[in-house]
Amino acid sequence: MKYRKLGKSGINVSEIGFGAWTLGLDWWGKKIEDDEAKRMLKRAFDLGINYFETGDIYGRGKSEKLIGEVFSGMRNQVVLSTKYGYDIYSNEQIGHKELPQKFTTEFTDFALKQSLERLQTDYVDVYGLHNPKIPTIRDKQIFEFLDKKTKEGIIKSYQIALGPAIGWTQEGLESMKVTNATAVQTVYNILEQNPGNTLIDEAEKSNVGILVRVPDASGILTGKVNADTKVSEKDHRSVRSGNWIQEALKKVDQLMPIAKRNGLNITELAIKFILSQKSVSSVLPTVVSEEEIEMFSAMSDGNYLNDNDKNEIVGLFNQWPSYDLKSSVQTA
Repeated sequence: MKYRKLGKSGINVSEIGFGAWTLGLDWWGKKIEDDEAKRMLKRAFDLGINYFETGDIYGRGKSEKLIGEVFSGMRNQVVLSTKYGYDIYSNEQIGHKELPQKFTTEFTDFALKQSLERLQTDYVDVYGLHNPKIPTIRDKQIFEFLDKKTKEGIIKSYQIALGPAIGWTQEGLESMKVTNATAVQTVYNILEQNPGNTLIDEAEKSNVGILVRVPDASGILTGKVNADTKVSEKDHRSVRSGNWIQEALKKVDQLMPIAKRNGLNITELAIKFILSQKSVSSVLPTVVSEEEIEMFSAMSDGNYLNDNDKNEIVGLFNQWPSYDLKSSVQTA
């Protein structure tokens, strides 16, 4: 396992991180029981993964609790990152619908204390705003409060996690202007390079780390989703239309010659393409088994793509039809 700095924080994080949302929600085709979840976390640690990313909304704290239990007594050996912003304390999660958000100073203080208790720690390495919109990112009081907690040592750094869907370009660019923001998290993969390419370029200038989620394009790039796949409405991948899947598979065919000449399969090409970007700090694949953790961990070996291959991949992407990107209602 290789490690990188998380932006200006100075924190060393594993190139492959553990996105722990699947431990709290059964939105990826599998319900993970607690015993298996703990085995997965321990296996990830044994393989060198030290960055564990979660959020309070994942199972209403369940994911945080599991991480806290597994790494109790090992606090200085792991980098713990969690997120807040959805009011899970006054609202019930119904399907995949977004809950009301709250980022007031009072709520931030309350949510942080709850997360610390569940994680069994007195500080969190990375505290994140979960899917904030432009008005929140422009609210200086929020970041003044986070700066205060940083000075107190209760949080070591903070990130802005963009979403939930792909997009939020302006939100990402403005997040990097927040003086002490350590990282920006975004959807980015070899098939969906916008707005990631723009954000990655700006991140290098701003010394902000990029955290990448959905690196496998919802299973297209691991072969778990193909033309014959029937996705349940309960599954988070149900937002991907049949036409999107068909077009994505055609793009994979165009990328295969690059993979083959490098001795890689398409999954390896996809992850190594992302890790070839200097401002990417950690990649957070969606995992539901120890075998998947082992597979992704092996891809962090320092052998990534050369500039010619990267440029060819970007060139192919630029030939493909554009797609809609989400954004706040008002970005002016």
